Amino acid sequence: MMRTIAVVIHTGFQVLDATGPATAFEIAERFCPGSYRLRWLAPEAGAVISSSGVSVMAEPLDAGPFDTVLVAGGEIVRSPSAVGALIGWLAGVRARRITSVCSGAFLLAEAGLLDGRRATTHWEGCDAFRRRYPRVRLDTECIFIRDGHIWSSAGISAGIDLALALIEDDLGEEPARRTAQQLVVHHRRPGGQSQFSALVSLGGRSGRFAELIQWMRLHLAEPLTVERLAERAAMSPRHFARGFMAETGVTPAKAVERLRLEVARNAVETGFASFERIAEEAGFKDPGRMRRAFLRAFELPPQALRRSARQRRH
Repeated sequence: MMRTIAVVIHTGFQVLDATGPATAFEIAERFCPGSYRLRWLAPEAGAVISSSGVSVMAEPLDAGPFDTVLVAGGEIVRSPSAVGALIGWLAGVRARRITSVCSGAFLLAEAGLLDGRRATTHWEGCDAFRRRYPRVRLDTECIFIRDGHIWSSAGISAGIDLALALIEDDLGEEPARRTAQQLVVHHRRPGGQSQFSALVSLGGRSGRFAELIQWMRLHLAEPLTVERLAERAAMSPRHFARGFMAETGVTPAKAVERLRLEVARNAVETGFASFERIAEEAGFKDPGRMRRAFLRAFELPPQALRRSARQRRH
């Protein structure tokens, strides 16, 4: 079954938002010939200049039907007329699935496609998105979200995760796994995985908590309460909790869990230590608690992640 994928770009689009998912579909087509056909569309036909200066040739927008529409993000305000044309087109396009990468979610929301739905976008635009689209149930944690026939993803590389999930939805796990291997990326970085891990690691938007984050990493096996972290930061617990949330977009407790999950996942996938030892050293105390945290974050238990990592190595 041939599925037509419309990759929608516009002046100032982010190259990887579009080419990352497109490459995933291209590779999946190699493994399963006759599965995908890519079309590049834009408000104006011809060479479309990306934010990096790279140009991509595109056809004019048409009504379809398409199997999947994928809207790239980028500097979407660079061409107001193009934005207006895209919004009108999205409101009437015929497609089985409509998806967005990064700030492409703003275009879907402006067209009314996300009203009442769960969606995500790049962490940097979340505050502005909430103000502009209060009817959208924005989830700032996930790297991609599916709500009915609408899929949205966080910044840039998350578009590849989205494409792999779409491929698995269409063709099954094996073609998606082989595509991921060819791309040299994780086969299954679940949608529920937090997009804030890197931001937290850097200490927040301004780096204000960088030293504290590094200290937390060295003391994960110890109790890391808000009170203890606030004392370390020389702040009152209430002031610290608010400031940390404003800087990183997550609560201190959530940040601690994310750090513990990253350390534990790395130990699970790359080492041979028992789950009991990993849980203790990462601060989960016992394997059962660690397992529940893995299921919430990765939708897979530690055993499955270790097994998958060993299969990739062999």
